[in-house]
Amino acid sequence: MKLAVVGAAVLWGTAGTAGLLATGVHPVSLAAARLVVGGLVLAAVAGPAVRSLPHRGLLVAAALAVAAYQLCFFAAVSRTGVAVGTVVAIGSGPVFAGLLTWLLDRVRPTRRWAGATAAAVAGCAVLTGGGGEVRADGVLLAMLGGLLYAFYVVAAARVIGAGGSSDTVMGAMFGGAAVVMLPVLLWTGAGWLAEPRGLLTALYLGCVTTALSYVMYGRGLRTTPVATAATLSLAEPAVAALLGVAVLGERLTLQAGAGLVLLGASLAVVALPERRRPGREDPVGAIGSSA
Repeated sequence: MKLAVVGAAVLWGTAGTAGLLATGVHPVSLAAARLVVGGLVLAAVAGPAVRSLPHRGLLVAAALAVAAYQLCFFAAVSRTGVAVGTVVAIGSGPVFAGLLTWLLDRVRPTRRWAGATAAAVAGCAVLTGGGGEVRADGVLLAMLGGLLYAFYVVAAARVIGAGGSSDTVMGAMFGGAAVVMLPVLLWTGAGWLAEPRGLLTALYLGCVTTALSYVMYGRGLRTTPVATAATLSLAEPAVAALLGVAVLGERLTLQAGAGLVLLGASLAVVALPERRRPGREDPVGAIGSSA
């Protein structure tokens, strides 16, 4: 099911290009609309089954984390620039996911996962160029965003592992986040949704890059270790960069190309099954182990 995780990351990578269709819209308003639309769709898919899920208190905390991640990410980007904010937020997510799984489930990371994740984060940094003004508060907000992302992914994996349907778990988390983000959407202004281009953009971002992608991601979490899934999600900036070249006419520098190659190679290493040593068995659910 690693392909489902990669497929979700590919859809996430189209969000930036699609968002440019809604010209003149505040990024926070766009993100809020995306989460509200996607969350309502996922909640509708989940339906009444949400009430039968285990660990509902954990899911409430995860829903708040989903909404808080959006706010932390945009606050970080406004302080330290898109490149640095994106690298820190997205790049720290898999690291925090691995650490949380280690602390909560006592599952120690494999060396291959740790090395490939470090290389993938470095690839993201090279790919985005690492530009922008580096401010300590912006970096801390981006790291908090990475921690929040890791928390809600680990929480989702735990509830799914306890017997919850992945579609229902995602519906509960993102439906709750939609309720939290609705006031944000109204506060930042939702008038742009009355325009056909704005409405189509919000529907694509909500239905495809949120609802469909997280259904795929949740199904991937059924069999893929959570830290491995978090690392595979780093395919998102690679897809965004390729779309920038193919659709928006942007130029891929030699530095960005090198980062893309490093990132792709690292994700391939994470995606390949682990080789088991003769006479030894891998611990069940080990971070970075094969699914």
